[in-house]
Amino acid sequence: MVDELVLLLHALLMRHRALSIENSQLMEQLRLLVCERATLLRQVRPPSCPVPFPETFDGESSRLPEFIVQTASYMLVNENRFCNDAMKVAFLISLLTGEAEEWVVPYIEMDSPILGDYRAFLDEMKQCFGWDDDEEDEDEYEEDDY
Repeated sequence: MVDELVLLLHALLMRHRALSIENSQLMEQLRLLVCERATLLRQVRPPSCPVPFPETFDGESSRLPEFIVQTASYMLVNENRFCNDAMKVAFLISLLTGEAEEWVVPYIEMDSPILGDYRAFLDEMKQCFGWDDDEEDEDEYEEDDY
């Protein structure tokens, strides 16, 4: 019986030794893979955004269409950052300066529902800063008549 236990203990020790060696080899392989991954990550550059960051808007009516196109394009390319209307409105607000920034303060102070509605916020901006879609359409008809 003692001999059997000695043999079992010897077999267990041999198995333990083999597993320890295998574990060491696997750890070395893992270390090499981590180093290789780090090297590859340093070589890969994330793609640059094809749309530049929008310029600020100070309330100048003639710049409103440009501002809306710039911000809409930027949000479209980076849609994972702007997953809801509140995020889109907050982004627009962050780019407002001067008169436009003063215009938005009351909406923020009264926690207006418009801050969570991108379309309504744009409509309000257009109304305040003089971009009326109907007037634009009329101007196009007048230009076409000539």
